[in-house]
Amino acid sequence: MSILSQDIDLDTLAKQLWAIGDPVRLRILELLPTESSCDAACNVSTIAERIGLSQPATSHHLRILRQAGLVAHKKMCRDMFYWIEVDAADGVIGELNELLVKDR
Repeated sequence: MSILSQDIDLDTLAKQLWAIGDPVRLRILELLPTESSCDAACNVSTIAERIGLSQPATSHHLRILRQAGLVAHKKMCRDMFYWIEVDAADGVIGELNELLVKDR
């Protein structure tokens, strides 16, 4: 095991990269706000309509992104609203960069 792999949780990074490695999930991330404000709120219906998928399919993709820690959600009124976990997304970018760049 390298010193680098001790600093980076490779299993978690692999799960996060798998979660964002789907074009539909990338489209969802593109739509989501980066904060939980009411002004930019996105619920499943809104997301499904914008990407042209059914609500169950959209919910499935959101669940994968939530399980990877990349998306957060909160129930407001009767709907569940979603946004990007910016710190987690930044962490994926930083860890991937650290893994690939190494001593360059």
